[in-house]
Amino acid sequence: MIRKCLFPAAGYGTRFLPATKAMPKEILPILNKPLIQYGVEEALEANLNHIAIITGRGKRALEDHFDISYELEHQISGTSKEVHLSDIRQIIDQCTFSYTRQIEMKGLGHAILVGETLIGNEPFSVILADDLCVGEGTGVMSQMLKIYEKYRCSILAIQEVDESEVHKYGVIAGHQLDDGIYMVSDMVEKPDPADAPSNLAIIGRYVLTPDIFDILRRTTPGKNGELQITDALKTQAQEGMVLAYKFNGKRFDCGSVDGFVSATNYFYELSKNNSD
Repeated sequence: MIRKCLFPAAGYGTRFLPATKAMPKEILPILNKPLIQYGVEEALEANLNHIAIITGRGKRALEDHFDISYELEHQISGTSKEVHLSDIRQIIDQCTFSYTRQIEMKGLGHAILVGETLIGNEPFSVILADDLCVGEGTGVMSQMLKIYEKYRCSILAIQEVDESEVHKYGVIAGHQLDDGIYMVSDMVEKPDPADAPSNLAIIGRYVLTPDIFDILRRTTPGKNGELQITDALKTQAQEGMVLAYKFNGKRFDCGSVDGFVSATNYFYELSKNNSD
Protein backbone atom coordinates (compact mmCIF):
# COMPACT_ATOMS: atom_id res chain seq x y z
CA MET A 1 0.00 0.00 0.00
CA ILE A 2 0.96 3.66 -0.02
CA ARG A 3 3.92 4.57 2.21
CA LYS A 4 5.12 7.95 0.95
CA CYS A 5 3.74 11.47 1.22
CA LEU A 6 5.15 14.31 -0.89
CA PHE A 7 5.16 17.89 0.39
CA PRO A 8 5.84 20.55 -2.29
CA ALA A 9 7.36 23.35 -0.21
CA ALA A 10 9.55 25.41 -2.51
CA GLY A 11 7.23 28.40 -3.05
CA TYR A 12 8.17 31.93 -2.03
CA GLY A 13 5.11 32.73 0.09
CA THR A 14 4.89 36.25 -1.32
CA ARG A 15 1.47 36.90 0.25
CA PHE A 16 3.18 36.88 3.65
CA LEU A 17 6.07 39.21 2.88
CA PRO A 18 8.08 40.49 4.65
CA ALA A 19 7.67 37.60 7.15
CA THR A 20 8.61 35.05 4.47
CA LYS A 21 11.65 36.95 3.21
CA ALA A 22 13.93 34.81 5.36
CA MET A 23 11.51 32.21 6.79
CA PRO A 24 9.70 29.49 4.82
CA LYS A 25 5.94 30.05 4.72
CA GLU A 26 5.52 26.41 5.78
CA ILE A 27 7.20 27.26 9.11
CA LEU A 28 4.69 30.03 9.91
CA PRO A 29 3.00 28.90 13.14
CA ILE A 30 -0.63 28.25 13.84
CA LEU A 31 -0.42 28.80 17.60
CA ASN A 32 2.87 27.10 18.52
CA LYS A 33 3.09 24.58 15.65
CA PRO A 34 4.39 25.20 12.09
CA LEU A 35 1.97 24.70 9.23
CA ILE A 36 3.95 21.84 7.74
CA GLN A 37 3.91 19.92 11.02
CA TYR A 38 0.11 19.78 10.89
CA GLY A 39 0.43 18.23 7.43
CA VAL A 40 3.04 15.69 8.52
CA GLU A 41 0.85 14.71 11.48
CA GLU A 42 -2.03 14.13 9.06
CA ALA A 43 0.23 11.95 6.91
CA LEU A 44 1.46 9.98 9.91
CA GLU A 45 -2.11 9.38 11.08
CA ALA A 46 -2.68 7.77 7.67
CA ASN A 47 0.38 5.51 8.22
CA LEU A 48 2.46 7.47 5.72
CA ASN A 49 5.83 7.58 7.43
CA HIS A 50 8.10 8.26 4.44
CA ILE A 51 7.96 12.04 4.16
CA ALA A 52 9.41 13.55 0.96
CA ILE A 53 9.79 17.33 0.90
CA ILE A 54 10.46 19.53 -2.14
CA THR A 55 12.45 22.51 -0.90
CA GLY A 56 14.11 25.53 -2.46
CA ARG A 57 16.53 28.29 -1.65
CA GLY A 58 16.14 29.68 1.86
CA LYS A 59 14.20 26.64 3.10
CA ARG A 60 16.83 25.11 5.39
CA ALA A 61 14.56 25.69 8.40
CA LEU A 62 12.30 22.88 7.14
CA GLU A 63 15.11 20.34 7.49
CA ASP A 64 16.17 21.76 10.85
CA HIS A 65 12.63 21.53 12.22
CA PHE A 66 12.42 17.79 11.51
CA ASP A 67 15.75 17.11 13.16
CA ILE A 68 17.01 16.81 16.71
CA SER A 69 18.31 19.99 18.35
CA TYR A 70 20.74 18.58 20.91
CA GLU A 71 21.68 21.94 22.43
CA LEU A 72 18.06 23.02 22.90
CA GLU A 73 17.02 19.66 24.31
CA HIS A 74 19.94 19.69 26.74
CA GLN A 75 18.97 23.18 27.93
CA ILE A 76 15.34 22.27 28.69
CA SER A 77 15.94 18.69 29.85
CA GLY A 78 14.19 18.02 33.14
CA THR A 79 12.16 21.24 32.99
CA SER A 80 8.46 21.85 32.38
CA LYS A 81 9.35 23.06 28.87
CA GLU A 82 10.43 19.60 27.77
CA VAL A 83 6.85 18.55 27.06
CA HIS A 84 6.58 21.12 24.25
CA LEU A 85 8.95 19.04 22.11
CA SER A 86 7.18 15.71 22.68
CA ASP A 87 5.06 15.88 19.50
CA ILE A 88 7.91 16.75 17.16
CA ARG A 89 10.16 14.11 18.76
CA GLN A 90 7.51 11.46 18.09
CA ILE A 91 7.35 12.56 14.44
CA ILE A 92 11.14 12.42 14.10
CA ASP A 93 11.22 8.95 15.69
CA GLN A 94 8.41 7.53 13.52
CA CYS A 95 9.13 9.14 10.12
CA THR A 96 11.91 9.04 7.57
CA PHE A 97 12.51 12.40 5.87
CA SER A 98 14.04 12.96 2.44
CA TYR A 99 14.54 16.21 0.56
CA THR A 100 15.27 17.50 -2.91
CA ARG A 101 15.30 21.01 -4.35
CA GLN A 102 13.10 22.58 -6.99
CA ILE A 103 15.55 24.91 -8.70
CA GLU A 104 12.91 26.90 -10.60
CA MET A 105 9.30 27.54 -9.62
CA LYS A 106 7.34 26.18 -12.62
CA GLY A 107 4.06 25.18 -11.01
CA LEU A 108 2.71 22.38 -8.83
CA GLY A 109 2.97 19.81 -11.60
CA HIS A 110 6.67 20.60 -11.98
CA ALA A 111 7.20 20.35 -8.21
CA ILE A 112 5.57 16.90 -8.15
CA LEU A 113 7.71 15.80 -11.11
CA VAL A 114 10.83 16.96 -9.25
CA GLY A 115 9.71 14.64 -6.43
CA GLU A 116 9.93 11.54 -8.65
CA THR A 117 13.48 10.93 -7.46
CA LEU A 118 12.16 10.62 -3.88
CA ILE A 119 9.01 8.62 -4.73
CA GLY A 120 10.08 6.10 -7.35
CA ASN A 121 7.65 3.82 -9.16
CA GLU A 122 4.91 3.52 -6.55
CA PRO A 123 1.63 5.26 -5.65
CA PHE A 124 1.98 8.17 -3.26
CA SER A 125 0.09 10.98 -1.62
CA VAL A 126 0.59 14.74 -1.82
CA ILE A 127 -0.19 17.27 0.90
CA LEU A 128 0.05 21.03 0.41
CA ALA A 129 0.82 22.53 3.80
CA ASP A 130 -0.96 25.77 2.81
CA ASP A 131 -4.25 23.88 2.98
CA LEU A 132 -4.65 23.07 6.65
CA CYS A 133 -7.34 20.43 6.98
CA VAL A 134 -9.16 19.14 10.03
CA GLY A 135 -10.95 15.89 9.33
CA GLU A 136 -14.15 14.77 10.97
CA GLY A 137 -13.48 11.47 12.73
CA THR A 138 -10.30 10.77 10.78
CA GLY A 139 -7.92 13.00 8.86
CA VAL A 140 -8.57 13.89 5.24
CA MET A 141 -5.66 11.80 3.94
CA SER A 142 -6.85 8.78 5.94
CA GLN A 143 -10.27 9.19 4.32
CA MET A 144 -8.72 9.34 0.86
CA LEU A 145 -6.57 6.26 1.35
CA LYS A 146 -9.65 4.22 2.21
CA ILE A 147 -11.08 5.19 -1.16
CA TYR A 148 -7.79 4.32 -2.86
CA GLU A 149 -7.89 0.84 -1.30
CA LYS A 150 -11.18 0.26 -3.12
CA TYR A 151 -10.57 1.89 -6.50
CA ARG A 152 -6.74 1.94 -6.91
CA CYS A 153 -6.63 5.10 -8.99
CA SER A 154 -5.62 8.73 -8.55
CA ILE A 155 -7.85 10.68 -6.19
CA LEU A 156 -8.07 14.40 -5.51
CA ALA A 157 -9.82 16.19 -2.67
CA ILE A 158 -12.55 18.68 -3.50
CA GLN A 159 -14.90 21.04 -1.70
CA GLU A 160 -17.76 23.24 -2.77
CA VAL A 161 -16.87 26.93 -3.07
CA ASP A 162 -18.86 30.04 -3.92
CA GLU A 163 -19.08 30.67 -7.65
CA SER A 164 -17.26 33.96 -7.13
CA GLU A 165 -14.27 31.98 -5.81
CA VAL A 166 -13.85 29.38 -8.57
CA HIS A 167 -11.24 31.48 -10.38
CA LYS A 168 -8.81 30.71 -7.55
CA TYR A 169 -8.91 26.93 -7.99
CA GLY A 170 -8.76 24.00 -10.31
CA VAL A 171 -12.39 22.92 -10.85
CA ILE A 172 -13.72 19.51 -11.84
CA ALA A 173 -16.57 18.22 -13.98
CA GLY A 174 -17.89 14.72 -13.43
CA HIS A 175 -20.71 12.52 -12.22
CA GLN A 176 -21.31 11.12 -8.75
CA LEU A 177 -20.11 7.54 -8.39
CA ASP A 178 -20.75 7.05 -4.68
CA ASP A 179 -21.47 9.13 -1.61
CA GLY A 180 -19.09 12.10 -1.89
CA ILE A 181 -17.12 10.42 -4.70
CA TYR A 182 -17.13 11.71 -8.29
CA MET A 183 -15.79 10.22 -11.51
CA VAL A 184 -13.82 13.07 -13.09
CA SER A 185 -14.43 13.81 -16.77
CA ASP A 186 -12.79 17.22 -17.05
CA MET A 187 -10.76 19.78 -15.09
CA VAL A 188 -10.16 23.47 -15.63
CA GLU A 189 -7.45 25.47 -13.89
CA LYS A 190 -8.65 28.78 -12.41
CA PRO A 191 -11.59 29.31 -14.80
CA ASP A 192 -13.68 32.44 -15.12
CA PRO A 193 -16.93 31.88 -13.18
CA ALA A 194 -18.87 31.82 -16.46
CA ASP A 195 -16.66 29.02 -17.81
CA ALA A 196 -16.44 26.87 -14.67
CA PRO A 197 -17.89 23.37 -15.14
CA SER A 198 -18.99 23.24 -11.47
CA ASN A 199 -18.25 24.78 -8.09
CA LEU A 200 -16.31 21.70 -6.94
CA ALA A 201 -12.81 23.03 -6.33
CA ILE A 202 -9.64 20.99 -5.95
CA ILE A 203 -7.77 21.53 -2.70
CA GLY A 204 -4.30 20.47 -1.62
CA ARG A 205 -4.68 16.73 -1.06
CA TYR A 206 -3.94 14.11 -3.72
CA VAL A 207 -3.37 10.38 -4.01
CA LEU A 208 -1.49 9.72 -7.24
CA THR A 209 -0.52 6.62 -9.17
CA PRO A 210 3.08 6.59 -10.50
CA ASP A 211 2.11 6.90 -14.17
CA ILE A 212 1.44 10.57 -13.36
CA PHE A 213 5.19 11.21 -13.76
CA ASP A 214 5.23 10.12 -17.42
CA ILE A 215 2.05 12.09 -18.05
CA LEU A 216 3.63 15.20 -16.51
CA ARG A 217 6.68 14.79 -18.75
CA ARG A 218 4.48 14.97 -21.87
CA THR A 219 2.21 17.73 -20.54
CA THR A 220 2.83 21.17 -22.01
CA PRO A 221 2.87 24.23 -19.75
CA GLY A 222 -0.61 25.65 -19.21
CA LYS A 223 -2.04 28.58 -17.24
CA ASN A 224 0.64 31.21 -16.50
CA GLY A 225 3.22 29.14 -18.36
CA GLU A 226 3.37 26.64 -15.49
CA LEU A 227 3.17 22.87 -15.53
CA GLN A 228 -0.25 22.27 -13.99
CA ILE A 229 -1.09 19.08 -12.14
CA THR A 230 -4.72 19.60 -13.20
CA ASP A 231 -3.71 19.28 -16.89
CA ALA A 232 -1.90 16.00 -16.17
CA LEU A 233 -4.81 14.67 -14.11
CA LYS A 234 -7.20 15.58 -16.92
CA THR A 235 -5.13 13.42 -19.28
CA GLN A 236 -5.05 10.64 -16.71
CA ALA A 237 -8.84 10.82 -16.36
CA GLN A 238 -9.27 10.56 -20.13
CA GLU A 239 -6.86 7.62 -20.42
CA GLY A 240 -8.02 5.77 -17.31
CA MET A 241 -9.82 6.87 -14.15
CA VAL A 242 -9.47 9.73 -11.69
CA LEU A 243 -11.80 10.24 -8.73
CA ALA A 244 -12.62 13.35 -6.74
CA TYR A 245 -13.62 13.12 -3.10
CA LYS A 246 -15.68 15.64 -1.16
CA PHE A 247 -14.00 15.09 2.20
CA ASN A 248 -15.52 15.31 5.66
CA GLY A 249 -13.93 18.13 7.59
CA LYS A 250 -12.77 21.74 7.56
CA ARG A 251 -10.15 23.34 5.37
CA PHE A 252 -8.31 26.60 5.98
CA ASP A 253 -6.51 28.35 3.11
CA CYS A 254 -3.42 29.32 5.08
CA GLY A 255 -1.79 30.64 1.92
CA SER A 256 -3.96 33.72 2.48
CA VAL A 257 -3.91 36.05 5.46
CA ASP A 258 -7.66 35.63 6.03
CA GLY A 259 -7.41 31.84 6.08
CA PHE A 260 -4.33 31.95 8.29
CA VAL A 261 -6.12 34.11 10.85
CA SER A 262 -9.22 31.87 10.70
CA ALA A 263 -7.09 28.79 11.36
CA THR A 264 -5.33 30.50 14.25
CA ASN A 265 -8.66 31.48 15.81
CA TYR A 266 -10.07 27.95 15.32
CA PHE A 267 -7.12 26.19 16.96
CA TYR A 268 -6.96 28.77 19.75
CA GLU A 269 -10.60 28.12 20.65
CA LEU A 270 -9.99 24.37 20.35
CA SER A 271 -7.00 24.47 22.70
CA LYS A 272 -8.87 26.71 25.15
CA ASN A 273 -11.83 24.32 25.24
CA ASN A 274 -9.53 21.30 25.70
CA SER A 275 -7.82 22.96 28.65
CA ASP A 276 -11.11 23.82 30.41
